[in-house]
Amino acid sequence: MPHDTSWTPEWVKHAVFYQIFPDRFANGEPSRSPENVEPWGSPPTFHNFMGGDLKGVIDHLDYLQQLGVTAIYFNPIFQATSNHKYNTFDYFQIDPHFGDLSRLQELLRECHSRNIKVILDGVFNHCGRGFYAFHDVLENGQFSPYYKWFNIESLPVFPYDESRPANYRSWWGIRSLPQFNIWHPPVREYILSVGRYWIEQGIDGWRLDVPNEIADHDFWREFRRMVKDINPEAYIVGEIWQDGSPWLDGTQFDAVMNYVLRDICVEFFAKGSIGADEFGRRIDALLQHYAPEVTSAQLNLLGSHDTPRFLTLAHGDLARLKLAWLFVSTYPGAPCMYYGDEIGLSGEGDPHCRGCFPWDETQWQHELLDFVRRTTALRHEYPVLRTGDYRTLHADNSTNVYAFARTDADSVAIVLINNHYHALTHAALPIDSLQLPDGLEFEDLLSGRRAHVQGGRLNDLWVGVRSGAVLYAQRGKPAD
Repeated sequence: MPHDTSWTPEWVKHAVFYQIFPDRFANGEPSRSPENVEPWGSPPTFHNFMGGDLKGVIDHLDYLQQLGVTAIYFNPIFQATSNHKYNTFDYFQIDPHFGDLSRLQELLRECHSRNIKVILDGVFNHCGRGFYAFHDVLENGQFSPYYKWFNIESLPVFPYDESRPANYRSWWGIRSLPQFNIWHPPVREYILSVGRYWIEQGIDGWRLDVPNEIADHDFWREFRRMVKDINPEAYIVGEIWQDGSPWLDGTQFDAVMNYVLRDICVEFFAKGSIGADEFGRRIDALLQHYAPEVTSAQLNLLGSHDTPRFLTLAHGDLARLKLAWLFVSTYPGAPCMYYGDEIGLSGEGDPHCRGCFPWDETQWQHELLDFVRRTTALRHEYPVLRTGDYRTLHADNSTNVYAFARTDADSVAIVLINNHYHALTHAALPIDSLQLPDGLEFEDLLSGRRAHVQGGRLNDLWVGVRSGAVLYAQRGKPAD
């Protein structure tokens, strides 16, 4: 599987992402908190506020840098009335509970000085009821200059009266999220102007919310041209939960959020509902499905604000989460951790997966955090783990062991996943497909143990229960 990133940003394939839900990460400026803010760490609900803000992120950039993060993906930060900000009121204003333009500019300066990219969430399919154009329609009906901005079925519009059917198109029928009429030229130009403005302010790309519901590929082509004309290395990633192929032809998105990969990882690592053989087949199929330049730019996540926490799905088993993170951090594409996963946050689906980050370190799972830091550091240190060709070597249901290689002209890395309750001792792994010379020595970058190639096998392997190994060798380097 060769890697050619001819039309996707080069930096993405080297990146480690961190997703932040701003209201729940850190409160660095209490004076900005909503009047009804709840104590930090209160149980999350659909409507409560905890007071997180952009200053809180700035205050903890050293933590993120030590974690190995090189890119932050923010959930929406524009003016809105909800804690999640997906009901946008003003696309050109930072929500005052989070900060203002000067605070965002400070965040960008601080992140960029640390070589950390910043990606914002673009909610362009729908807006909030308080958006000025929709409000004008409520006031003026068919005489509003914005009447055609929305899909109005009848007048008057009933945005708040739950006793009446909603008579305008909205996202999933939710009245508070009226859907834009993307076919109306002024709407297209407005959304493009939003995308243009924030790229010009210095953000490094867009995560596009439900872009499949804007059923116009020509619009996304126009969006890409606009973004790339300003910054050719800007990242455009779409929230597509299934097959992203229609948007990944080189003219629209660079990549999608890799929920398909996440689902495979949940089944194999968290739930144990499939074995190594099925896992390997599905991984190989996924690798074959997209062009290599797409695979190398995919946003590879284990969870998000829209899913239960991975640790919850794994019934609190840290070993399962560590194995899953080891896999995605050595797999092609950009691994993305959801805030707090690295210290053991748990939670069922929305809103419970959106709890506050506990800055009291006594609440952290330090063993997990150390492991995430270590594997992230390995990804940064060894280029083959980022850009090497990928090859499945072994997938055995009887032992539930999965192994794959990342290879380039200079080195070979073999990642061994033991997703079983029995340790591997004195084990041998068939690697004849790699055509490596006898005597070549590999070092496990996690444990320090060594193994040697002999007769097309890597011998004397030791891997603990529900654990993994990252075996590394330089080509042509003789054993000591």
